Amino acid sequence: MAEATTTPTTTKARKTPAKKSTAKKTVAATATDNTAEAKSRFNAALDEAKAGAAALRAEAGERAGAYRDSAKSKGNTLMADAKSYGAEAKTRAGDLATDGKTKVSDGLASLGKVVADTATDLDSRFGEQYGDYARKASRSLQEASAKLDSKSVDELGEDAREFVRKSPGVAVGIAAVAGFLLARVFRGSRD
Repeated sequence: MAEATTTPTTTKARKTPAKKSTAKKTVAATATDNTAEAKSRFNAALDEAKAGAAALRAEAGERAGAYRDSAKSKGNTLMADAKSYGAEAKTRAGDLATDGKTKVSDGLASLGKVVADTATDLDSRFGEQYGDYARKASRSLQEASAKLDSKSVDELGEDAREFVRKSPGVAVGIAAVAGFLLARVFRGSRD
């Protein structure tokens, strides 16, 4: 027997113009809803990003302020310490200068005494003229010692500045000779 084959027939429903218009409106409404929702989400994300940036900016400002305050505090502390050390060094330098002035004055006075003591010996060996030179040198040394004792360290510094202003060539020469003598003394102590 012969079987009959049936093929299913499918019929496509055709949209009528009214249905097409409704479908388009539905798609357009859905698209508008989706666009509005996307805009809403985008604006929310943008607002959230702005708020995050503002929070980061505020946090950075707070940290920068804390670092600035810390640095300023440390700077003030260091400045106060430096001023303290400077004042201490100035006081110590003044004390050393005063001690040095006293020692130089005492040394000049002692040297003057030694020269005065040798004046009589010079009279007998080389003649009175050389003894007189020694006595004159002794008096000059004694007077220099007395002047040195009578002046303060500040006055001596001002006198030295005035001498350099009046005779810069002589001052440079004296400094060169003093430097040479000090170099010889220190070189001799190393050998």
